[in-house]
Amino acid sequence: MRKLSVFLSIGFAHRSSKFRSSNNRHNALCFYSNCPSTSKNHGLLAHYRSLVEQGKLQHDPYQEKVATELENLLGRLEQYEKDMEEYHAKLAQWEDNRESRRRKLLMEEAEAKQQGAFKPINKSRNIFQRWMARKPEDVEEGVGKWVSYLNREKKLDSQVGRRPAAPPAPKGLYLYGNVGSGKTMLMDMFYKASEGIVKHRRRFHFHEAMLKINEHMHKIWKSQMEQKSLQSSISGWVMNLPFDSKVKEWIAAEERYKQEVQMKNILLDVADKFLVNQADRRRGASILCFDEVQTVDVFAIVALSGILSRLLSTGTVLVATSNRAPTDLNQDGMQKEIFQKLLKKLEEHCETVLIGSEIDYRRLIAQRSIDQVHYIWPLNSYIKQEFEDIWNKISKQAGGSIISHTIPVMFGRTLEVPESCNGVARFNFEYLCGRPLGAADYIAVAKNYHTVFISDIPIMSMRIRDKARRFITLIDELYNHHCCLYCSAETSVEDLFQGTAEGTLFDLESFQFETEIEGTKLRRDVLAEGNVSSGGAPSGITTMLSGQEEMFAFRRAVSRLIEMQTPLYVEAVQHLHPYFDSLHNEFEKYSAN
Repeated sequence: MRKLSVFLSIGFAHRSSKFRSSNNRHNALCFYSNCPSTSKNHGLLAHYRSLVEQGKLQHDPYQEKVATELENLLGRLEQYEKDMEEYHAKLAQWEDNRESRRRKLLMEEAEAKQQGAFKPINKSRNIFQRWMARKPEDVEEGVGKWVSYLNREKKLDSQVGRRPAAPPAPKGLYLYGNVGSGKTMLMDMFYKASEGIVKHRRRFHFHEAMLKINEHMHKIWKSQMEQKSLQSSISGWVMNLPFDSKVKEWIAAEERYKQEVQMKNILLDVADKFLVNQADRRRGASILCFDEVQTVDVFAIVALSGILSRLLSTGTVLVATSNRAPTDLNQDGMQKEIFQKLLKKLEEHCETVLIGSEIDYRRLIAQRSIDQVHYIWPLNSYIKQEFEDIWNKISKQAGGSIISHTIPVMFGRTLEVPESCNGVARFNFEYLCGRPLGAADYIAVAKNYHTVFISDIPIMSMRIRDKARRFITLIDELYNHHCCLYCSAETSVEDLFQGTAEGTLFDLESFQFETEIEGTKLRRDVLAEGNVSSGGAPSGITTMLSGQEEMFAFRRAVSRLIEMQTPLYVEAVQHLHPYFDSLHNEFEKYSAN
């Protein structure tokens, strides 16, 4: 209850007095997301135009076109949600009937096996027919299981029918353009507006999506290893069948083989778990909002191709953003065949729209802000004292004692937070970026703390390229989770990233390899060894990240650091950060009681 009482008494600790009115909070929320009251009455496009009229946005014909396209997509989604609910009801019935009939066929085969009544081979048949009709004991074990599995699937198709066809999905949107052109803002407007229209919705940034894919793959591999260690065991329902032990073992082997066949393409299984909690049967349509689509290495190409192709083929509507057009994503020519399949799917299921403005609108918003006190420099004694005073003020307002705290990270790891209290945390640059940390660690920080202090940020140069790369990833995740950020740095935001003339500064393959087995090795170092253990990604992954991608990353980080200083951004933190969602839920429970 300590967190709740603090929330009730002080609200949001670091908001400026100038922006405390309920009207300004409402404006901040509406700016960074599609305000519910606005969207229901007037639509996404009208909301965009309203923000322009209020002076919160500068009119941009490209943005207005995208807002129009997104509003049209929202209109099509209402009927599509109903169509998909009906489809999934039919699909669930078909799956139940098929599984029931499959077990019945299996029992018939088991009964025939127990009685020794397998049909003799008709030599007048062709070679394939004779092969398919052979007794399982006369065939090599692996081939025999494959033959019997195909026979069973063929019978099921004729008896139960093919899988029901999904209704045609409305085309999604693939938005691309320069840094700060409004891609993410418009996508987030759409995501917020789809609430209440579509049940299954997920929003991922590239880093988080790759980690989720890696996590799901790791769980599946781990489950497979556990199943292999239990090969001799027979499941409960098989044990209760009225057959002798040999027949029961045969049934159990057939069941295991069916699971192995279904697991051959692991990415399909990952895709099916990507958007929907499989504990409950899926009903209705699904939307995936994917920010910053990239193909930085072979693993990213293979994973994105497998996951997105599966999702799009099964009716998911994709709204994605990127700095590049789909055809320009893979300029290094890695895995061309797989990449072409991904392109084909994107062309089939998405409209590609350029937001062609050369203006970085984050900078325009920042120019209208009078007091930008969240990023201070240079690192002299005066600035260090000012930074200390701000920390003391904010931590005092947050309430509670300043303590060290351990937070959970993906793959069973943890991260020690040296100083924190009630959603506010402080680090120095070296602690977060001078150690082998990765996106998973930064996501954990961003989710647990609405306000983050980072001190002693140096000028980024070739000499500290790994630290610069980690810092960019850290900023991405703090921005994606809408954290309030306070920084003390050696130089201004504009001059922070130096050294690109000295050579490539940005290398995504130096990210930490995020698995239990590889521990905290850097992905670059693991891959240099020439192989990856079974708990990691496929072996032999290499990368060739172009200088253009590097510049996109630098410009994006600078643009986001500038926006994160603006009052509108700071004011919206209390509405958009996940920390406050939990507090609001606690408050509702408290009020109800």
